[in-house]
Amino acid sequence: MEICNKHDIDVPDLDAAYVQGKKPRRHAITSSVSNLHHYKHDCLCSVLDLQLHELNARFDEENTELLQCVSCLSPSSSFESFDVKKLLRMVELYPNDFVDVPEVAVRHQLQNYVRNVRCDPKFANLNGLSDLCAKLVETKKCNTFDIVYKLLKLALVLPVETASVERVFSAMKFVKSQLCNKMGDQWLNDRLVTFIERDVLGTINNDVILAHFQEIDTRRFSL
Repeated sequence: MEICNKHDIDVPDLDAAYVQGKKPRRHAITSSVSNLHHYKHDCLCSVLDLQLHELNARFDEENTELLQCVSCLSPSSSFESFDVKKLLRMVELYPNDFVDVPEVAVRHQLQNYVRNVRCDPKFANLNGLSDLCAKLVETKKCNTFDIVYKLLKLALVLPVETASVERVFSAMKFVKSQLCNKMGDQWLNDRLVTFIERDVLGTINNDVILAHFQEIDTRRFSL
């Protein structure tokens, strides 16, 4: 209702019967359901179903579980969503980053961490994981709670890594086409670097590139 009033949207009587179609009222068909039922079940619920279907298609069960684990690090509402079990599961999802770290040590640090930050007024009213990570560095608690700090870094890097991987695979479609299907790995890597990092490559003068290429081997003519 507030949104409708803000944008001058006419709000029908929600208890009245829903009128189908855009014909004049005397020719319109009056249904047996109310406006509230139509806009809530036929419109809102349909849109929510489409969004859920799209999310389920985009994120598999493991990715959804990882996102739930990351949400437990949120500092909002005095770390209300903090869950030791889910964060232990997040550690299991990154075995190479927590080699030789016993579960008992992780659990003990997580419990001490949440008790400490909830009692520290410096960690109140933080906005998101980036602010929390910065505050841990500012207060030097990143050294005390090094496991938690690593979990935060993994959570912050995850969106960037995902976008970078998608960007690389998208670039491969252009670089390694059917005409260049027999391209070697090293040549493919070199071409991908120049294709993906176009902004960096654009800052390099062409004369510098030509001079470097000329010095690689003795040539009969000057480029």
